[in-house]
Amino acid sequence: MTTVTTKITKAGGSRSMPFDRERLYTFIDEVTADIRIPSYIDQYKEKVMKTIEAKEQFSAEEITQLLLLTAAENNDVDMPEWTYAATKIFLKDLYKKAAYNRSYDAEQKYGSYYGLQKRLGQLGIYDPTILRDYTREEIEEASSFIDPEKDHLLTYAGLRTLNDRYLAKGFDGKEVYELPQERWLTIALTLMSQEDRSKRMGLVKEAYWALSNLYMTVATPTLANAGKKAGQLSSCFIDTVDDSLQGIYDSNTDIANVSKYGGGVGVYIGKVRAANSDIRGYKNTSSGVVPWIRQINNTAVSVDQLGTRAGAVAVYLDVWHADIFEFLDLRLNNGDERKRAHDVFTGVTLPDVFMEAVEARGDWYLFDPHEVRKVFGWSLEDSYDEEKGNGTFRERYEQCVQSNELTSRKKVNAIDVMKRIMQSQLETGTPYMFYRDEVNRMNANKHEGIIYSSNLCTEIMQNMSETVVIEQIQDNGEILVRKKPGDFVVCNLSSVNLGRAVRADVLPRLIPIQVRMLDNVININQLPVVQAQMTNHKYRAIGLGTFGWHHLLAQNHIAWDDPEAEKLADQVYEDIAYRTIQASADLAIEKGAYPAFPGSEWENGRYFERHGYFDQDEDTSFAGNDHWKELAGQVRENGIRNGYLMAVAPNSSTALIAGSTQGIDPFFGASYVEEKKDYRVTVTAPDIDGENYKYYEKNAFQQDQFASIRHNAARQKHVDQSQSFNLYVPASIKAKTLLDLHLTAWKSGLKTTYYVRSSKVDIRECEWCQS
Repeated sequence: MTTVTTKITKAGGSRSMPFDRERLYTFIDEVTADIRIPSYIDQYKEKVMKTIEAKEQFSAEEITQLLLLTAAENNDVDMPEWTYAATKIFLKDLYKKAAYNRSYDAEQKYGSYYGLQKRLGQLGIYDPTILRDYTREEIEEASSFIDPEKDHLLTYAGLRTLNDRYLAKGFDGKEVYELPQERWLTIALTLMSQEDRSKRMGLVKEAYWALSNLYMTVATPTLANAGKKAGQLSSCFIDTVDDSLQGIYDSNTDIANVSKYGGGVGVYIGKVRAANSDIRGYKNTSSGVVPWIRQINNTAVSVDQLGTRAGAVAVYLDVWHADIFEFLDLRLNNGDERKRAHDVFTGVTLPDVFMEAVEARGDWYLFDPHEVRKVFGWSLEDSYDEEKGNGTFRERYEQCVQSNELTSRKKVNAIDVMKRIMQSQLETGTPYMFYRDEVNRMNANKHEGIIYSSNLCTEIMQNMSETVVIEQIQDNGEILVRKKPGDFVVCNLSSVNLGRAVRADVLPRLIPIQVRMLDNVININQLPVVQAQMTNHKYRAIGLGTFGWHHLLAQNHIAWDDPEAEKLADQVYEDIAYRTIQASADLAIEKGAYPAFPGSEWENGRYFERHGYFDQDEDTSFAGNDHWKELAGQVRENGIRNGYLMAVAPNSSTALIAGSTQGIDPFFGASYVEEKKDYRVTVTAPDIDGENYKYYEKNAFQQDQFASIRHNAARQKHVDQSQSFNLYVPASIKAKTLLDLHLTAWKSGLKTTYYVRSSKVDIRECEWCQS
């Protein structure tokens, strides 16, 4: 047998020592203690030893990587325990490296948290918030909350993702300083830093409990940036572009600033005049929305998100806009490249009357929004149908149809527009679908405005308006430039891990601390766009969502297409909605209601009636709904802290960290391979075993998509905003079937659909709404 020498490198020098087989075997026995079949451990030892014996020399780092990757390769649906063996190996390595960089004994696992704050503060990686706002005694008390055993809740894929993307490191991006439990504690301390000192440490402990047990996750920007100098904490923003040269360029600047600091952006461009519209009375001079979208596209590419990735922008346009066909072709890979914008995502806003025309195979009319404003004095996009089948939008739309003054009016077949939408979806995954009438009917703050579109991931529904620039010449000859700020939407996101929190029955304890954490993001966050900061405080909007829906179904032995899934969705999301509203109402008593509360449907109780929790015209509530009536009374009397409350984000990366299934989507089968730049790892369905295997067996493209719509409809009744809901379709899907899916989604009361994920299309995802 070849003598093997392991080179061990320590700070300040290196030395070699003989390879110790027994020491290695002892280590393997320790990390594989949970592997059920002893012969698998023997095979693992044999495979590792053969690799070691094939070389004369190994470094300690190489042996660690060999142990790690061999354990990760063993992970499969038959032996999912191997992921936790790999976790233990990776943790040992992280503990050793952190101890070396922070000068403490690795056997402790975790060193001084106060020392970590000082060290990373000196390096300029942490901001001074925690050291400034907490005493040393408080920080040391907080460090006593850390439970290193919670590290073992992480799967290898989850730990690897957390380490590679989110843990604070040295400036080279490789030096290990912060460990997993310290990330959770740093988030907790940051979000509770402005709470009353008399109860602050108890709130920090609760927030750490929620995060460390993986009962919830925070949004990617909060996970990545809390306690650090770079970036901000909110996920997504939505801007409305004014129909003026100054407004267009100002919006582009705002988009650049938001993207620079790590936010994804949704942009409503439906107010901008169409191609061949007039400019200052000169006819046929406008080039339409496409050149401006290309400019936004260039901004998304040029202004990256803190050097980590290109900016992410979604642009929305109304289906009646005269430029709709050019808009739908923006991301196609053929045609005139001068009319393409491949780096933005697209969304189309759809009124009920259009979907009715599609179903009836009727006519549809296109208009220039600028000409509509000139002729009628109102904007078509500023209205919606207040009731199903009846309302202001269809009345105004019909006026436009009948008007002889609208020279831009063009008649097309509604089904032809829909065909172009579906063609683009099957080739590119977009456009997203935004059902604007249902969105605005269910808007609790319609007294303050209208919702034109959604964000990058289609789950945010909040009031929007354009910012208008006003120039005035002063008596002294100076030009005073003022802005009338519009509602620039901000999304603050966090998600419940259904697969862990529901099973553990912790929702009554979890949701109050989660809502408080989200509300505190609003106060702590410094946003790069002033009107975004103003809107954030006006509505104090949050987006409490969920992930792990498929995980929860499998735990309950419910098949995806079983009607019991719809019942479970109704029950679980009503419970979450009730607890979220209650938590925000309690916060309002403590801290005050959001400024736009007066006149809202929260105040007059219409919100609760619209969602079917009770009928205000009845003297008595429906059976079992007394608690809703009591809650509505509390809200009416004392207000609610947050004007928007629930939104279900896609959260694939954070769901991976938490060891569950992403969002509300079906899993990708019993297992799949996660490919990264320098490694690949098999991810098995969470908690998979012989009893629940059949509930994961089908991959996402094999699951009944009509069942997915029914799940969504059941939960949408309780979600005041919307959901990042993907349709998974085979590349061979018939146009009639895809059309039927869209019509069913619209009729079921869904507000949006996200990507149409064809089995042949590779979609570049946005990560900033992941929570």
